[in-house]
Amino acid sequence: MNATTHGSSPLGEFLSSRRAMVTPAEVGLREYGDRRRVPGLRREEVAQLAGVSVPYYIRLEQGTSLNASPQVLDALAAALGLDEAERRHLHGLSGEGRERTRRRRLPAEQVTAAMRQLMDAFGDAPAVLLGRRSDVLAWNRTGHALFAGHLDPDSPHRPGAGPNTARLVFLDAHTRELYGEDWPRKARDAVGKLRAAVGEYPDDPQLASLIGELTMGSRQFAELWAEHRVRAWDLAEYQMCHPLVGPVDVLQHSMPVPRAQGIRLVVVTAAPGSASQAALQLLAHTAHSDGHTAGSAPLTGVTPSRHRRRDEPRPTPDPIDT
Repeated sequence: MNATTHGSSPLGEFLSSRRAMVTPAEVGLREYGDRRRVPGLRREEVAQLAGVSVPYYIRLEQGTSLNASPQVLDALAAALGLDEAERRHLHGLSGEGRERTRRRRLPAEQVTAAMRQLMDAFGDAPAVLLGRRSDVLAWNRTGHALFAGHLDPDSPHRPGAGPNTARLVFLDAHTRELYGEDWPRKARDAVGKLRAAVGEYPDDPQLASLIGELTMGSRQFAELWAEHRVRAWDLAEYQMCHPLVGPVDVLQHSMPVPRAQGIRLVVVTAAPGSASQAALQLLAHTAHSDGHTAGSAPLTGVTPSRHRRRDEPRPTPDPIDT
């Protein structure tokens, strides 16, 4: 499942990948002109920064010691400059975290009346309910129109046949075109969220199967998966190039659903009074007036815009090298 050769355990692989991405200067260590055989920090330097012995840290990376204390994990997180999402992921990969996850029985993912009420409370704003593995559990009409108008709107209700957002990002041509020049960032976010899910649910066979499928089906996914980056479910900004309403600059807000472990509601908004907000309103009107969505065919005379936000650099052509 893992497209990497670093370490011999998920914990060791994560530590090794993060260590390789931190320079001595970033953590206040002096360099004396010696040539480094590997990028980033040496194992001894991480051990020094975290206040643990070098042999112990080596055992952690090699996978021969998994039961690090929460205090040691927090020290390692500080030494490597991990953000909050990465710190939680590190704890989840430890032996103690994995044992807690094994003891926890995960409930079946079902859309309840309360979840539908929550989604309906956002009116015509595009909204999607996502499960632990990024499966689409439900969407409103505008959410379907924005993200996957080329798919059957009833597909989330069919067991085993519902859309998965990570699968769409990497294996669906419509979704790649939908994100246009922002696809590389969307791809990294999708992979980072699956990485976080693996740390939270390490023994989920369906999650492992999805990652294996994407690794075999997409070179880009395999390369990004090997980076071991973790992303939080919170807030993301993209420019989407919708085939019906053209370019829209959106914020995708993700929030946990109460009493529904791992299920999140994603709601899309645009700046008030902006052309993007008008485009989303038009999309909502079209979806509701039709009673369904036919989002794969562009309107006559509408072409995707190449307009970019002024504060965002233009990515390079290769999405993996950005």
